[in-house]
Amino acid sequence: MAKMLFLGSVGAGEIVLIALIILLLFGGKKIPELMRGLGKGVRSFKEGMNEAKEEAQKIKDEVEKDNN
Repeated sequence: MAKMLFLGSVGAGEIVLIALIILLLFGGKKIPELMRGLGKGVRSFKEGMNEAKEEAQKIKDEVEKDNN
């Protein structure tokens, strides 16, 4: 297993323990809401990245057009 930045080598037992702690802290009803919010955040981030790429491509195309 590849080492992550701060996790080192995490085994199955540690992952189960972390999952249980999260379940105890937030409860079973709150976790789906948290995951839904996380998914929306990731989707929003990807859309922002795509918009930035498109804008950069437009600027690049305009610069190339002006140089010709």
